[in-house]
Amino acid sequence: MSPPFVSVAVILSYVLGSMPTGLWLGLKLRGVDIRQHGSKNIGATNTFRVLGKGLGIATLAGDILKGWVPVVLFARLDAWEYLPVLCGLAAILGHTFSLFLWFRGGKGVATSTGVFLGLAPVPTLIAGGVFAIVFAATRMVSAGSISAAAAMIAAVFAIATPVPVRIVTVLVAVLVIVKHHANIRRILKGEESRL
Repeated sequence: MSPPFVSVAVILSYVLGSMPTGLWLGLKLRGVDIRQHGSKNIGATNTFRVLGKGLGIATLAGDILKGWVPVVLFARLDAWEYLPVLCGLAAILGHTFSLFLWFRGGKGVATSTGVFLGLAPVPTLIAGGVFAIVFAATRMVSAGSISAAAAMIAAVFAIATPVPVRIVTVLVAVLVIVKHHANIRRILKGEESRL
């Protein structure tokens, strides 16, 4: 392990993760601050609702790439076996506690998806399937995201996955669920928005 290269990889991962894709696309292309509209969240779902399908899909793709690139590319700066996990965690923390937004940010679902596509693709595809089923049944992105986070935990323990990946999966899934606390309250009250 070379500490300078590890540090550079982790810092790059955090900075990339911090880039608020939906916010910047809205400001640059439409002159709209999505934090002032809809759910006021910077993620793909609110971008989709406020700015339409095209920018919503672009935001989703950008947020997934913010997680995938650190794990697959930045982690190659050093051969340390735990660097991909650390880079992935840094990217997720960047999205949820963005350097560019005074350490506020999104809920981390799309960025986490990118991270785990790099770290544990099969469990991620299983969680994606759970998301699709729950979303199709409820039309609620939040319900799909919460269910997918729980499914991801089950999948990494059911399939042979390295212990560090399991630990990070549990931590990230809990973070995603906690970041959805307001959505959970609205779901329980029958007030959650449907897409």
